[in-house]
Amino acid sequence: MNNSSQILTSADTDLEASQHDKSDLANSNLANSNVANSDVTSTIARSLKKRHAKERSFRRFGMCAVAFGFIMVVLLLADISSKAVPAFSQHWLQIDVEYNQQWLGVDNTSANGLGKANYRTALKKSLYQMFPEVKSRSDKRALFALISNNAEFNIKDTLMANPELLNKTHSMWLLADDDVDNYFKRADKIGAAFGRINDKQATWLEQLSAEEQVVSRFNFMFFTNGDSRDPELAGIRGALTGTILTMLVTLLISFPIGVAAAIYLEEFAPKNKITDLIEVNINNLAAVPSIVFGLLGLAVIINLFGLPRSAPLVGGIVLSLMTLPTIIIASRASIKAVPNSIREAAIGLGASKMQVALNHVLPLAMPGILTGSIIGLAQALGETAPLLMIGMVAFIVDIPTSFTDAATVMPVQIYLWADAPEAGFLAKTSAAILVLLAFLLTINLSANALRKKFERNGLNRH
Repeated sequence: MNNSSQILTSADTDLEASQHDKSDLANSNLANSNVANSDVTSTIARSLKKRHAKERSFRRFGMCAVAFGFIMVVLLLADISSKAVPAFSQHWLQIDVEYNQQWLGVDNTSANGLGKANYRTALKKSLYQMFPEVKSRSDKRALFALISNNAEFNIKDTLMANPELLNKTHSMWLLADDDVDNYFKRADKIGAAFGRINDKQATWLEQLSAEEQVVSRFNFMFFTNGDSRDPELAGIRGALTGTILTMLVTLLISFPIGVAAAIYLEEFAPKNKITDLIEVNINNLAAVPSIVFGLLGLAVIINLFGLPRSAPLVGGIVLSLMTLPTIIIASRASIKAVPNSIREAAIGLGASKMQVALNHVLPLAMPGILTGSIIGLAQALGETAPLLMIGMVAFIVDIPTSFTDAATVMPVQIYLWADAPEAGFLAKTSAAILVLLAFLLTINLSANALRKKFERNGLNRH
């Protein structure tokens, strides 16, 4: 019994020891597991911390990039606007014009007689009367240079409209020369020589200013006149009209052809080597320098087909060739983005392939197509090189009235004014840039409005 009892006691002791060992082992494993889990958790926490830090850095970098771009745009607009402000005002001089019949060299008040009168002499003598101290020929020439070359036509129009003014003195506000206008806008002290205004001219201008015979008015002629060699007479109406006509031709040619080509290539064209070759060539054409299209227009459209040089029709065709690849690529991407379920559902309801393309795919792709068209037209609007090759750099005073009239466009007009030596064209160059930006903004806003309309129609339809 004692032996058996001792054996049982020993077995219990071993069992307890074994259980303790297992418990210790489990505790050890649990501790090791906790340590491992703690390591993994800390590693994940460090990784998350790094990722969050990178994300915050990326966001800050993006915000800085946007802010930098915005600041640069604001600085650019502020610089252009500050330089353009002088172009929107013009100084006028009040002159007592004497319509002396002897000075004019007319015998009667008939329209034919007044039309042939010597108004330049009448204007000179009237001006000399206001400054009797001016005697020498050089001083008289300097005095008459204060008035714009257009002044004699203004007094002519006044007398033609009011023949009763013959042999009478009529006080008129006449446009000042661009040097005088620049003098009043920039000179530190009226009466002192500045720029191309000498001491004597400054004294005469001081006298006119003291007698309140100088006034600054809003420069409406900047928006109503065509180009001119005289800065005070130069306006943007001719270039703006030419730009509108040219862009209209570009839109009417490039948009329907580009969209039709994109629909055919995406919806109807077989997938073979010929299609791949066409696609590669379209992509390459989008990267061709714009002046190459100008050379093509000069060689083919003008020399081969005989269309008139400097015409908005030719300019629009050349810009259409340049814009077509951009519109086709953007249109194909938009058409490709339309889900196939739309096509399959329409075909399942019995629609033909053309009905699917025109009635279902095209409306849904139209917002993207318009976006690509905006980009293409904006690029065409700022192009100068291809238009130089087809003669749209010519000096043209008249306002174009048709697509075949000689015309220039805004980018070319800006280029011509920027290259002019007269100081008066500096402000007009900046003002013309503002008008060009406003024209571009108007096109973008119109296209965005159309795009949103198509987006709403597409959502309502599907």
